[in-house]
Amino acid sequence: MSYRVGLVGKPSVGKSTFFNAATNNDVPEGAYPFTTIDPAVGEAYVRVECAAPEFGEECTPSTGFCEDGTRFVPTKLVDVAGLIPGAHEGAGLGNQFLTDLNEADVLVHVVDFSGTTDLEGEPTEGHDPREDIDFLEAELDQWYLDVLEKGIERYESQHMVEADLEAELAEQMSAFRTSPEEVKQVVLALGLELDADTWDEADRLELAREMRKRTKPMVVAANKMDTPAAQENWAEITSDEDYEHLEFVPVSAHAEQALKQADQGDVVDYRPGDAEFDIVGDPSDDQRQGLESIREFVGEFGGTGVQSAIETALFDALGVKPVFPGSANGLGTHDGRVLPDVFLLEPDATAEDFAYAVHSDVGEGFLHALDCRENRQIAADQTLDPRDVVEIVSTN
Repeated sequence: MSYRVGLVGKPSVGKSTFFNAATNNDVPEGAYPFTTIDPAVGEAYVRVECAAPEFGEECTPSTGFCEDGTRFVPTKLVDVAGLIPGAHEGAGLGNQFLTDLNEADVLVHVVDFSGTTDLEGEPTEGHDPREDIDFLEAELDQWYLDVLEKGIERYESQHMVEADLEAELAEQMSAFRTSPEEVKQVVLALGLELDADTWDEADRLELAREMRKRTKPMVVAANKMDTPAAQENWAEITSDEDYEHLEFVPVSAHAEQALKQADQGDVVDYRPGDAEFDIVGDPSDDQRQGLESIREFVGEFGGTGVQSAIETALFDALGVKPVFPGSANGLGTHDGRVLPDVFLLEPDATAEDFAYAVHSDVGEGFLHALDCRENRQIAADQTLDPRDVVEIVSTN
């Protein structure tokens, strides 16, 4: 399936810069609220160690590219309109924001860790980034709570007929891709009864919050980490127990954008996500000084963080796993391409799920699968591991 990573956050924190740096697009950027109104959708990449060298082969990707044994696999990145407090009640571009947001499978919350923008996205000094993290989670929780309350009302309106609470709530929250079983699991995990009449306001909010965490996992991209103020805030916030449920990635979207532009101009040799680069051109003194400052940052933090934030969202927060379709008799296809595809699958995807991901006809005719590394048969219900190379044997 094609996954969509949603970039979220208040206005003027660098979301559009992050988006442009990740996708090489050119959406408007500016230090003022609602630079982004309509969501921009672009192609970003996640890195996967290529399996071809293990078989003594060199891959020929049909999408993305491979460089020095690293596959860059395409994924969708969506830059959603800036969010301000009260969005769930329609403030700002609230309703549009929430509609656009629901198309995303996982979220990257871009936060200005330098503290130079307030909650409305206006310039300021000394703002605490924790307020941004808190308000966005609170807005999403209230959004989920509104939907949950409608489900409870729907359930209670059917008191004269046979009604199933978890089924009614799952139906109301179907846009969040949940199921009755998942709703039931969350209710019981919170120590609640399967009876909405026993839930008080705090119980309902906690249920909404937990459903949000499960269906819209989030990573915090701590942007502008190339500033001293951001680094001070990083030390405080990432050690704060209140935020242990979140993944944080140090980011300088500006640095990533500068490196990619310099790479395209043959000034540097840079591969996205790397913690180093070479100056190969003849930059001006000012440009060289800027590049050396970026070199210091990426060396300290292991890269600019843009690539890492997207990968943390997909591979860690969402649990997506890459799987290669291959053959026990060689990795080439009938048209001569070698290991042309990489599929990004759900965490619990089985061999049969993989067959359907390749093509619905292949799934419908599924007989069994083969582990191409060990040349052994794989059952239909066997869960695959990340970077498996699998041949599907099908009647179709």
